[in-house]
Amino acid sequence: METRYPAHPRDAMHYTTDRLREEFLIPAIFVPGETRMVYSHFDRIIAGGVCPVAPLSLAAGKEIAAEYFLQRREIGIINIGAPGRVVVDGSEYALQKTDGLYIGRGAKQVVFSSDDPASPAKFYFNSTPAHKTCPTAKILVKDIVPAALGSISQSNERKIYKYIVPGGVPSCQLVMGMTVLAPGNMWNSMPCHTHERRMEVYFYFDLPEDAVVFHLMGDPGETRHIVMRNEQAVISPSWSVHAGVGTANYTFIWGMAGENQAFDDMDHVSMAGLK
Repeated sequence: METRYPAHPRDAMHYTTDRLREEFLIPAIFVPGETRMVYSHFDRIIAGGVCPVAPLSLAAGKEIAAEYFLQRREIGIINIGAPGRVVVDGSEYALQKTDGLYIGRGAKQVVFSSDDPASPAKFYFNSTPAHKTCPTAKILVKDIVPAALGSISQSNERKIYKYIVPGGVPSCQLVMGMTVLAPGNMWNSMPCHTHERRMEVYFYFDLPEDAVVFHLMGDPGETRHIVMRNEQAVISPSWSVHAGVGTANYTFIWGMAGENQAFDDMDHVSMAGLK
């Protein structure tokens, strides 16, 4: 598990390209046969991926000083690869591509496997501290009614799939979902916003291998960008905008942690205010 520490917005505006990527980019989420994790001190979120060739158990590291991973945590999982399974304390959950699973605090054993090791599943996850236990729940993407946003004229026509939200699958603090851009659309979350009360992690996927996303971040008056490729994630502090434009359409998973779970609690930034 890799650890990342907080950055002050006045410091971040002076970062070089390499330093910006070092602090906020998570470049390698999936490695066959491995579990990869990044522990961020922004609201103590853990973002990671499991790509099982043989079954892999979710293990606690010294970074969280726990007897087992979910002793004081909850986790949201979305499979973005081939079919696979997650076994939670003996109960098995089969996940097709973009199906999800929420596991509440206190589950002791979580084991990931692929239906076909030659074509492994890719389980992306976000985990946050939890002070209460919510029921484990499987989330079928076909059962989610997406919210339609944007327009083709603004190149941001997209559908928002809310997986773990108040009024849907409940959690202690984790909020998680997926945004799918329609073909021919490249912009996400623009006009942009911040939310001082919550941080966020974006994970971009279904992006052609020769395409990139220019992920915008930073203080609205001092924006920066990180060039991102397929199946990479980026940490977005609460003080930072988070938007992007791609050279092709793409999909991304967003996960949030912090003061509240209100999806619409945003501090909108006017287009005139961006620099």
